[in-house]
Order: sequence, then C-alpha cells, then structure tokens
Amino acid sequence: FLEHLPEAAAQAKTSKPAMVVLVMDPKYQPDYQCFVDKYKGTLAFANPGVERQGSVESGLNKLIELSPQCELVAVHDSARPLVTTTEIYDVVRDARQHGAAVLGVPCKATIKECKTITSTTDDAEEEVMVERTIPRSRLWEVHTPQVIQIPTLLKGFKKVQEESLEVTDDVSIVEAMGEPVKLTRGEYTNLKITTPEDMDVADAILDERQKAGAPGLKVSEGI
Repeated sequence: FLEHLPEAAAQAKTSKPAMVVLVMDPKYQPDYQCFVDKYKGTLAFANPGVERQGSVESGLNKLIELSPQCELVAVHDSARPLVTTTEIYDVVRDARQHGAAVLGVPCKATIKECKTITSTTDDAEEEVMVERTIPRSRLWEVHTPQVIQIPTLLKGFKKVQEESLEVTDDVSIVEAMGEPVKLTRGEYTNLKITTPEDMDVADAILDERQKAGAPGLKVSEGI
C-alpha cells in the first residue's frame, strides 16, 4: 500500500499524507528503508510500545515532532493492506467535519453475548453459554484507518493514563471523553489478515482489482 500511495494520490490529483510514521520493531526497520527513501523526508520510523496504545502514542509523538502543523492523525493497522484510497479520503473528510471518524461496515453475522459457567461434572470444565442475541441492526464491524484530531487524541491519552481506562481501539479513547465519532461506511474487502486463509482471500481480491485495472501485488509478495 505504501508503495502505491504516492502514485494513487497523483492520479487522483490530490495530496499524499504530509507525514507517514511506521511504528515497528527496530530489527525490521532496515527492511523498509526503501519506502523511507521513496517518500523523500515524509516517512519516518517510530518504535513500538508494549501495547497497542503505547505504539500509537509513540507514532503520534514522532508525527508531532516531524510535522507539528498536522491537524489530524490517521491510525492504520498494517494487517489491513487492502484499504482503498477512496476509503481513506472518505474517513478523513468525515473526521474533518466531526473531529473523529472510523471506517466500518454493518455486521453481517448474528452476534451472541455469552457467559461462562462451570460444569457440574467431575472435571468441572468451563462452558460457554449464550446470554442473549444482540440486535444486528445497530452493530458495525470497525476497521482502520481511524482518524482523530491530534489535540483530541492527546487529551484522550492523558485521560486514559490518569483514570487507568481500558480501551480497545483508538476511537474508544475519544468515546471515553464523550466526544462524537463518525462511522464512515467502508468496504467489506478491507479485511484484517490474521490467518493463512485470510491471505488466500486477500490475493483473490487483489486479482479482481488487477483485472479491473487497479495496480497492486499479491499479498504474498509483500504489498
């Protein structure tokens, strides 16, 4: 994605991000130096934290250091390499209007809330039982990028630290402050690659995009 973003932005006659920060373990950073060179001063590395929140904060601090004029930060999960430029433009637009926005899609699956009980048998194994069915019409599957005004995210980090809050993603920090977050309709193809089967699906999606004339490589080839 990083390889093709500058060309995609040029074709769309829009600007590419003012600064991109790659948060990754230092031992892998030399493998991505070619991208840093291609971006000519607008891409930099930051070291990860122990948890996701620490990694995001590390990347944000590097972004502020190198590009203090930035107003918005878009936090993207590298496990979602199939996000499209249209999705990025849409979620950034919504964040400019509302202060924070996140890509997502309405849930297709039926979602069950569960409870764990201890079996009364001799082995006393824990069993997972259905508690209730959550109405699907109100549920969205959240993707990335998640785009937030930088001052808002900084205030959110402070609140999380002071109150020892547990947050599961970046916009949860905004939610914890009672601020609005816009859900931007994305694509179901922006899947998170976590298993070998996901790789096969991602390759099939890229094959279809190439047939339609969109540039790209196989996920297995390192896009």
